[in-house]
Amino acid sequence: MQDLLYFSQQLINGLTIGSTYALIAIGYTMVYGIIGMINFAHGEIYMIGAYTALIAITGLASLGVAWLPVILIVALICAMLVSSSMGWAVERVAYRPVRGRHRLIPLISAIGMSIFLQNYVHLAQGSRNIGFPALIEGGFNFGSGDGFQMSLSYMQITIFITTLICMTALSLFIARSRTGRACRAVSQDLGMANLLGIDTNRIISATFVIGAALAAVAGLLLGMYYGSVDPLFGFIAGLKAFTAAVLGGIGSIPGAMLGGLILGVAESMTSGYLSGEYKDVISFSLLILILLFKPTGLLGKPEVEKI
Repeated sequence: MQDLLYFSQQLINGLTIGSTYALIAIGYTMVYGIIGMINFAHGEIYMIGAYTALIAITGLASLGVAWLPVILIVALICAMLVSSSMGWAVERVAYRPVRGRHRLIPLISAIGMSIFLQNYVHLAQGSRNIGFPALIEGGFNFGSGDGFQMSLSYMQITIFITTLICMTALSLFIARSRTGRACRAVSQDLGMANLLGIDTNRIISATFVIGAALAAVAGLLLGMYYGSVDPLFGFIAGLKAFTAAVLGGIGSIPGAMLGGLILGVAESMTSGYLSGEYKDVISFSLLILILLFKPTGLLGKPEVEKI
């Protein structure tokens, strides 16, 4: 029984982290699916979302606002607005001017933007860790009092529910909205979509904005979950989310969701049964293995070159 409780605890922890990886990974996979490029500044946009949420929470606290729903909603809206603006700016500054050129050029441009945003936050907020208030506390405990107790916190439940809502909303948006149908058309054939009258520049910008907004949601959730943020907060998370996107099949939104969950569970099981020092080794080993044996990812489809 104790072993089952311990396994369940690691599974819950893994699904919690994996859910946020999935939210971030969607930004990578949507951009790649539309323009075939990797947005390596996406991790920094996620980090800026976390900082924005923290600033909003601090500002509301200084004004005497204490009602939790108002604090969370305002922080979330502020984070999504700022991150979405950053996503739009990254597309306009780092991608649009070099779109259509050799793939190495936008890659270097994105890395440069990533370094710029990272150092901008260093200068604006300092390089130290900043505490993130634990707004959602408490939870449920399962198990006997004299043995291992499995815990399911309200914060973890919040992460699960928020991720589920975001994923469902995104799936419905892509499947049923006019912009979503345009996104699918552009991802299939950008040139033909342009000829058919679709404003491809607007669709590409919308893709960056949507991905950045979801990253902001993850930034707020993980900031509260871990209890601190710093300028490197987005670097490792961005790499993990990129790994999740590749694992699930970059360019596939369901693949990003699946890859994030698998990666989170793999990390948690490694930390629980081996050591936390090995979790990054396992994560990037999965990336290497998937690139070696199934480069298209679990749900990805091989590209068919039209002649």
